[in-house]
Amino acid sequence: MQPGPSNEHQYFQAGLSHRVGGPFGFNRTPGGWWILPDVDIRFTPHDVVRPDHSGWRRSRLASPFGKRPIDVIPDWICEILSPSNSRYDRGYKSDLYATHGVGHYWLVDTVARQLEVYALQSGRWLRLGAYDDTVTARLPPFEAIELDVGELFPPLDAVPQ
Repeated sequence: MQPGPSNEHQYFQAGLSHRVGGPFGFNRTPGGWWILPDVDIRFTPHDVVRPDHSGWRRSRLASPFGKRPIDVIPDWICEILSPSNSRYDRGYKSDLYATHGVGHYWLVDTVARQLEVYALQSGRWLRLGAYDDTVTARLPPFEAIELDVGELFPPLDAVPQ
């Protein structure tokens, strides 16, 4: 039996749901997004994965509800790294997502307190930047909002040193 995600992982995931899912996923206006944590996505009959967060433009996925797994490739995926999954997320999953046309990929390192942002170009990941917990930025594909990266991580005074 594999242990569940760390508390730092869970904190980041909840913060991302609030900071990105709030303005994009829960906005019911046309042109919005579906932003969901931990849903099964089928890329091939033998490749069903469960990213930490996935997002679809509503123009591409009318509804994610009542579907398991979801067969529409996401527009954005975020994976939160841990010692047990880092190689898998950076290797196998990264290649799977690029091969199938996921437009944007975020990787989060909760220990380094860093968020890496990638965009798919010509079938390969282009690293747009790495943002630590001191940065506020407009990160693709959610450039419409400024994201305070530090607010996604647990407060420093609450993390054992």
